[in-house]
Amino acid sequence: MNALRFHRFGPPLEVLQHEEVEPGRLAAGDVRLRVLASPINPADLNLIEGKYGVKPELPATAGIEGCGEVIESSAPGFRPGDRCLFLGRAELWADEVAVPAAALHQLPGDLDPLQAAMLKVNPATAWLLLHALPFEPKGSWIIQNAANSAVGRCVIQLARELGIRTINLVRRTSQIPGLVMLGADHVLLDDDSAVDSVRDITGSVPPVLALNAVGGTSALRLMNALGPGGTHVTYGAMGRKPLTVPNGLLIFKDLRIRGLWLTQWIDKAPRDEVTALYDRLAGLMLEGKLSCPVDRSYPLEEFPAALKRLDDPERSGKVLFKP
Repeated sequence: MNALRFHRFGPPLEVLQHEEVEPGRLAAGDVRLRVLASPINPADLNLIEGKYGVKPELPATAGIEGCGEVIESSAPGFRPGDRCLFLGRAELWADEVAVPAAALHQLPGDLDPLQAAMLKVNPATAWLLLHALPFEPKGSWIIQNAANSAVGRCVIQLARELGIRTINLVRRTSQIPGLVMLGADHVLLDDDSAVDSVRDITGSVPPVLALNAVGGTSALRLMNALGPGGTHVTYGAMGRKPLTVPNGLLIFKDLRIRGLWLTQWIDKAPRDEVTALYDRLAGLMLEGKLSCPVDRSYPLEEFPAALKRLDDPERSGKVLFKP
């Protein structure tokens, strides 16, 4: 079979190789699947660079998220033709993969494979971020940066479904109309005027929750926009700047500063809770209430073009591999 592998850590364009490898033997309780699609996420690039939360044993095959179709099974409950979501890192930039059945979540057969391939990470992260408080704040304001990111767009759609009002910070004015059409209540530029604009919008009821994927001064704006006792959750670091928390915001505002890593949640949460979340998200996708934009899909052998597309200013969604 074909796979995208790396034998050392480094820039993906330099270390990734398109290779032929022998499929592994199917052990008892395992399922072999044909990979239908797998997106290129920032976490994939960080993993290849050796900058992710875990480092795989080398050589390794890339790809941490995707959708597959069962072609062989030695586990009860899985039959050829079943569509599945991979819950663990399964090295999915490949034609096929064999994994333990416990690492799979079965999906409705009529769910679009490209959407299904993007179900694990961004929609689930958005859902968990919106439930970072001990109650569901219907009617409350939340604020997020990187609102045009895949997670940010999922946050907007899910918040609308949950009755939560959103204030969304973006880098460019060209991103504003699309997010308004998606259901964002307010979209502002992520600059020095944002905090005053938020206060004008929310008045005496400031945001209770801030979602940070950038760090640096953008994260500080979110803290300043929060109301007393608000919760600030960091789930990404796109700006590659550290999170700096002024003492006064902790002392006088009593802010709660938290982090979220989806992989850790999947590992620690009860299995029935994980299953319930992905069943609900898949249902919302089928109902047309949740979707992730797709830019282009590429075969594995065209990986240099796929990686270069990530930096194209005309890109309008996720880039995926479709073996």
